[in-house]
Amino acid sequence: MTKWEYITVPVLVHATKQILDNMGQDGWELVQMVPGMNPESLVAYLKRPLES
Repeated sequence: MTKWEYITVPVLVHATKQILDNMGQDGWELVQMVPGMNPESLVAYLKRPLES
């Protein structure tokens, strides 16, 4: 069975693609994005397989 690790990342609206591309290069997969504390920010929930 695959085990996962998770991370939450604050994302600025004007840099969404760059931030998510960087996280993807590190093996993170976006699960969900929700509004942040202000209109210019989001919070990304990401996961990747846990290395044994």
